[in-house]
Amino acid sequence: MSEEIVAMRDIKKSFGRVQALKGVDFRVKKNEIVGLLGDNGAGKSTLIKILVGYYQPDHGEIFFDGKKVKFRSPWDSRRLGIETVYQDLALVNLMPLWRNFFLGREMIKKIGPINYIEHRKMKRIAIEALKQVGISLRSPDETVAFMSGGERQAVAIARAIHFGAKLLILDEPTAALSVGETKMVLEHILKAKERGISVIFITHNIYHVYEVADRLVLLEHGEKIGDYRKKDVTPKEVMDIIAAAAGVK
Repeated sequence: MSEEIVAMRDIKKSFGRVQALKGVDFRVKKNEIVGLLGDNGAGKSTLIKILVGYYQPDHGEIFFDGKKVKFRSPWDSRRLGIETVYQDLALVNLMPLWRNFFLGREMIKKIGPINYIEHRKMKRIAIEALKQVGISLRSPDETVAFMSGGERQAVAIARAIHFGAKLLILDEPTAALSVGETKMVLEHILKAKERGISVIFITHNIYHVYEVADRLVLLEHGEKIGDYRKKDVTPKEVMDIIAAAAGVK
């Protein structure tokens, strides 16, 4: 059995004349947290959108849990256990917590010709799942719009864990959060690893990802410019490598 949950090999992708990825190799081991770093336009989002099936690669191969895969849509990757938490979190502000938690995966009970949403069961499960990542909210009926940024991230992460993620992809999870909320989200990420989940942490903030990552992968101009174990590189060295590749003096 492969020790890698993800292996992407020689991935290339162009949009018209713009070559977004130029033969990138990217891997994530089982139960590993990988920080994916680079400036805006480095290719981070394109690489991840190819991994989850949002884009199709022009060239290259993808292996998930030891098997070659070809995801035609994000639903294909989700069925195999890849959960992605984007910056907008895919939460509906005007809906209560429990409805957001089960969005698109509602528990339905059929009685005769009528389908009923099992709202009591869904509320209980949502609250229990959040408690497992260390969050105690006031009520499952609380509207998401009134939650803090850290609490909203916790809902998205807990939802991914509950629905059986093998790989959790977090897109800039600490962007626009306070210091306290950032600390809380980083703790949630470590809890996910404790549950055996691999994590890809996409960011341009080396100091946030450095606290939790096992390994750091650096992209710039569509190319991989570094792949380091955290213990082998300092945050300043990472910033210097990215700046040099971007042509910043």
